[in-house]
Amino acid sequence: MENYELVTNSPDETLNFSLRLAEKLQPGDVITLEGDLGAGKTTFTKGLAKGLGITRTVNSPTFTIIKEYQGRLPLYHMDVYRLENSDEDLGFDEYFEGDGVTVVEWAHLIEEQLPNERLIISIEHQGDTSRKISVTPFGARYQELCKEIFI
Repeated sequence: MENYELVTNSPDETLNFSLRLAEKLQPGDVITLEGDLGAGKTTFTKGLAKGLGITRTVNSPTFTIIKEYQGRLPLYHMDVYRLENSDEDLGFDEYFEGDGVTVVEWAHLIEEQLPNERLIISIEHQGDTSRKISVTPFGARYQELCKEIFI
């Protein structure tokens, strides 16, 4: 599996990268986000939202678990941090197989519920404002998507 990487040097660069990605997204796409607190997961999601034509303010759904936004495609923004050690079926597959784009923060906590095909994005601190973004595609759809974005 090929891995793609880039370094962004500001929150705006991170946002612009995710905005470009959003332009290529289709219904049913699933993106998982990993990274420490403050790494830029929500900034990344704000860029996706902007690229999907969403005008509402996007913030982390830490206490609500899932927030839904309407744009060119619906955006389902999940933060599953508080679900660690939970075996409860919350119907995530309805989102994953739905008509929108699903973004899951802290996705490793619900690994067994995630679809096999997805785009895994990890964001790491490289300095005060620099971030290393690693993108790993699982499935033909996401491999093609990465080729389009990283040309």
